[in-house]
Amino acid sequence: MEEENLKIDIDQLLEAATDFALYLDVHSEASVKQFVDRFPIPTIISVLQTRREPSNLEVILTTCLEKIFATKYGVSLVPEFLGFIVMGLKADSEEGRIAACKTVSSFLKNAEENTSAPQLLLDHGIYPLLLDCLINGDSRVSTASVNAIIDLAGSPEGMAAIFPVNEQEPEHLKNVAARGTSVARVRVFSLVSKLFSISSSTAAVVYKSNLLNLIIEQVNDMEDSIVTSTILELLYEIHLAEVQHGTEFLLKKNLFQILTSIIGNLSAKSELRERAMIIVGRLIPEENAFTCIDESSIKSYLSVISGRTGLFWNKDADETEFADENECAFWTLAQIGSSFQGALLLLQSPSPIMRHVINTAFDQHARHKQLAALHALGNISGETRPQHKRILNVDAEENLKNLMYETASSTWKHTPSGLLLSVLRQGPEFCLAGYRVIEGMVCRPWCLMEICSRQEIIESVINTNKDTSKQGLEASYKCCQAILSALTSSGNVHNDDALTQITMKLDEVVRRGPYLARKNVGAQPLVMTAERF
Repeated sequence: MEEENLKIDIDQLLEAATDFALYLDVHSEASVKQFVDRFPIPTIISVLQTRREPSNLEVILTTCLEKIFATKYGVSLVPEFLGFIVMGLKADSEEGRIAACKTVSSFLKNAEENTSAPQLLLDHGIYPLLLDCLINGDSRVSTASVNAIIDLAGSPEGMAAIFPVNEQEPEHLKNVAARGTSVARVRVFSLVSKLFSISSSTAAVVYKSNLLNLIIEQVNDMEDSIVTSTILELLYEIHLAEVQHGTEFLLKKNLFQILTSIIGNLSAKSELRERAMIIVGRLIPEENAFTCIDESSIKSYLSVISGRTGLFWNKDADETEFADENECAFWTLAQIGSSFQGALLLLQSPSPIMRHVINTAFDQHARHKQLAALHALGNISGETRPQHKRILNVDAEENLKNLMYETASSTWKHTPSGLLLSVLRQGPEFCLAGYRVIEGMVCRPWCLMEICSRQEIIESVINTNKDTSKQGLEASYKCCQAILSALTSSGNVHNDDALTQITMKLDEVVRRGPYLARKNVGAQPLVMTAERF
C-alpha cells in the first residue's frame, strides 16, 4: 500500500512538473512558491537521485529546478540548498550538471547584495566543480559552466579565485590548460577570450596572467589544424571585444609576427592561412595598430602578402586552387588600405604588391580575383576614408598614378579611363566595384580629367537603369556626388563647355537623390490581364 501511494505521488509530481516546466510564460513568484510548497525541493532532488523512469523524468524535473531558481523566491532558497547544487555539479547526469550551473548563474545575478553570493559559492567549493564541468562535460555542460564562471568573474572575490596570486594553484587557468587535452585547452582558451571581453579591468588581469601567451603559443603548433583554426577564431573574438586597448594587448604578444609566418608557410593548410589573413586585416586598420607594430614587421608582412598575391596573379596558376585564399588576400589588403596610414604603407612599399592589385583589378580573365582586387583598390584609393584623408603624400600619389598609367599602357585600353570604362561595361557587381574605385580616385586631378575625357563613363555612371538594386543606386549616386564635387572644386568648369555640360548632368542626378534619379518611369504590371487566364 505504501509503494502504491509513493507511485501516486510520483505520478502527481510528474504531472504537475510537466505543466510547470512547459509553461511558456514567466512564472510568477506566487506560482513558484505554491509549487515548492506542494513539492519541496528536497523531494524533487530525491526523486532525481533515485528514479530513472519514465525516460523524460530527469529533463522535466531539472527544467523545473531551473525555472524555480530563476525567480527571486527561488534565489532566496539557494543558500539553503547549496549542498544539493554541489551534488548537481558532481552528478553523472549531464542534465543535472547543466541545471546546477544555471542555478549558480541565476544566484550570482539575482541574489540580494547582503547575501555575499560569490563568497558563499566559493566557500562551498563551487569554482573547482565549475572548472571540472568546463573540462569534462559535454558541449552543453561546458557552455553552462562558462556562463557561470563569467558571472562569478563579475565580483572581486570571483576574480581572485579565477586568477589567484599564487600561479601554482591547480585551479589557475594556466595550469588547467597545461595539463588538459587539446579539447580542454580550447575550452579554457574560449573562457579566457570571454573573460577578456568583460571589461578593461578584466582584460588587464588576463593580459598580466600571461594566458594570452599560451593562446598565441598554441597557434605556432600547427600539427592539429582544427585546434589551430579554433584558436585563431578565439583570437579574432578577443579582437572584436569592445575593450579599451584590446587590440594593443594582442599586438604586444608577437601575434602579428606569428600570423605573418602562418601566411607565408606554404605547408600550412589553406584554411589556416585564410584565417590568419582575416585576423591581420581586422587588426591593422585599428587606430593604435601602427604604434604597436614596428615598421619592419609590417614590411615583412607586406612582402609575404605580395608573394601570395603574385602567385594568384600568375596566369599559369590554377585559379580554383587558390579561389578562397586569393579573395582573402585582396580583402586583407582592402582592410589595410582603408586607413590613411595603411594606404601609405601599401603605395610606398618596395614590394610589387600594388602592381599586383592594379594589374588584377583590370584583368578580365580572372573574374573572382578581379572583383576582389577592384574592391581593394577602391579602399586604397580612399572610398572608405573621409574626404580630407583621400589624398596621400606626394610619393604615394605619384606611385598610384604611374601604376595606373603603366597598367593601361600594357593593355588595349591604353589609358586609365579605358580601364575604368571596361569595368563599368561588365556585370552589375563589377559596376558597383567600379563606382567605388571612381569615387575614391576622382579627387585626384589627373583621374578627374581621365574620367571627364570619356563621355561613356559619365553616361554609365548616371544611367540608373543598369542596376536598380538599392546598393547599386546608392553606389552610383555617391559616385556622381564625388565626380561633381571634384569638378566644382577644380575651378575649370566655367572655362570648358564640355565640363559645364557634365556638371549640369551630374548636378541634376544629385539633386534628384539616389532613388528618384530615374525619370518618367511609371508603374509596370508584372502580370498582364490576359496572362491570368
